[in-house]
Amino acid sequence: MNILFVCTGNTCRSCMAEAIFNKQCDIKTVKAFSAGLNIIPSSTTSKHSATLVMENLRVDISERKAVQITENMLKEMDLVLTMTKYMANVITSEFNDLKNKVYSLNEYVSINGDISDPYGGDLDRYKDTYKNMEISIKLLLKKLREDKGM
Repeated sequence: MNILFVCTGNTCRSCMAEAIFNKQCDIKTVKAFSAGLNIIPSSTTSKHSATLVMENLRVDISERKAVQITENMLKEMDLVLTMTKYMANVITSEFNDLKNKVYSLNEYVSINGDISDPYGGDLDRYKDTYKNMEISIKLLLKKLREDKGM
């Protein structure tokens, strides 16, 4: 199973979600990727995102380049999880045939609200986003394990 995390520029939230998920996932057949709806070419992970991932996961994503979402990428994924409900709506309005596999992360794990965008904020704002995402991803992993009968 391939999961795609999506945010706006793929430099803050979705790349952190990818790292958190892949580090915590103990289901061998599941892997996460990430992409952005509207990236800036050649942009890399934000400093605060890279710092938090290194501190919490011991994974270096500081040189990771942003990835632009594509139609093929969407179709190849088994599950697409966006950081906001609006982003899920943007994708499904353009690709109506994918509506059964595109959700906001929090919607998919039955949490109200969106994952806030820390872009331009201080380290504390990024920490809040990281913590909220970590909670959602733990629930996601629990749901995937239950779905696979683990």
